[in-house]
Amino acid sequence: MVMTTPTTPQAACEDALYPGLPPGPRMAAMAALLLAVTLSVLDYAIANVALPAIAQDMHATDAQSVWVVNAYQLANLSCLLPCALVGARIGFKRMSQLGLVVFLIAASFCALSHSMAELAWWRTMQGVGGACIMSVNMALVRFIYPGAIVGRGIAMISVATSVGAMAGPSLGALILTFLPWPWLFWFNLPVGLVALLLSWRFLPHIPLRPQHQSIVLGLGLTVAAFATLGIALDGLVRAEWPMALGFGVAALACWRGLVWWQRRKRFFIMPFDLLGKRAFLVPCLVGFLAFVASNLYIVAMPFTLVNVFHRSAGMVGLLVSPWAGGSAVMALLVRKYTDSIQPRRLTTMGLVVVVGGLLGLALLPPTATNWAIVLPTFCAGLGFGVIQASNNRTIMVAAPPGKEGEASGMISVCRLGGQTMGALLVAGVFTLLPQPLAAGQACLYSASFMGAVATLLCLSNRVRPSLA
Repeated sequence: MVMTTPTTPQAACEDALYPGLPPGPRMAAMAALLLAVTLSVLDYAIANVALPAIAQDMHATDAQSVWVVNAYQLANLSCLLPCALVGARIGFKRMSQLGLVVFLIAASFCALSHSMAELAWWRTMQGVGGACIMSVNMALVRFIYPGAIVGRGIAMISVATSVGAMAGPSLGALILTFLPWPWLFWFNLPVGLVALLLSWRFLPHIPLRPQHQSIVLGLGLTVAAFATLGIALDGLVRAEWPMALGFGVAALACWRGLVWWQRRKRFFIMPFDLLGKRAFLVPCLVGFLAFVASNLYIVAMPFTLVNVFHRSAGMVGLLVSPWAGGSAVMALLVRKYTDSIQPRRLTTMGLVVVVGGLLGLALLPPTATNWAIVLPTFCAGLGFGVIQASNNRTIMVAAPPGKEGEASGMISVCRLGGQTMGALLVAGVFTLLPQPLAAGQACLYSASFMGAVATLLCLSNRVRPSLA
């Protein structure tokens, strides 16, 4: 069994707590995990391309078709923390496999759906399956890699996330060129079955965390709290005041109920015990703000490219993809250094590059060339790749042994929560500023501001995380 030799007392401590797998099984286990993560992210990204075709085929409005995406994202966000907690009880491997099974069954029924309501329901179930996968992926990495080099595995998850986001729109467009929209969902089956087979054979068995008290009410309150909050924010952005008010009140009641339940049970589903530690809270906030900034760009930039820079729909995909491409490339390159260079420094450098790229885009005139758009986009993507790899490692290492599931779940909550907030902010800006140039610049400046705040937070986090 070949293992990386620890070079510091901290590395020796990490390797003692998390010995990891031998190199061969480690690669096979990571292949299973990367396939599952890529599939989950790819399915979210690929569905956006199909919305017009689905709306036309089912005789639905554009607003109704958007719920094909919203149902998946809302279910995913609502179930992340409950799935992470249940995964710690039944085993992270079982939770990931359960997620794949639910995801693939739901994908099959999505392809067979004949109404928008039916499709939205099965997309919700797909979101639940995706939550099972994404809630435990970082926790599994913690046990696949030796503790001293766990940053490499975390960086590979960042690569898979970026590749899925980058390939989704292009792959969706390619499939729709030759096949009807249900094939976007049938495509999941062969990839998912390979991931399921590899996970059954190679993912490590992790000791379970024994728990005897009932947590069903707490799980239900957590799901309801996130779901009602998401629907309330959606109603607020679309100026549907009765829906926003009603679900806002329900969200407040659910969150208060969750806090009451956790105090009564002295048991944390929403990990307030971890969030009470600065070493854990600050990187979570940094990750959240980074994803707010990225989605402000990702959602707003296509509209800006069409309405301000007058690019075609086909060219928009080419001009936006350097962000995800740069992120994947840098996450792959930086993976060997996340364990040797202080993660706070790497994250800070990545944030500075992202802010610089976003400001460069905001300052472009409407007559800018394609290369003038691509270069700052690619630079911002490079910086974002560094942030994901280093900041996610900081979060996982800050969590003590036995809390890997909660930390893994919080990484996904920060990602999805940031993406959701970024999309909502874009909708708000476009409502307030109907002029395309002003709206596009406002979104990019807002993204730069979020990145700057994250940079200041990162610089302030000088606490060294402890493994104890």
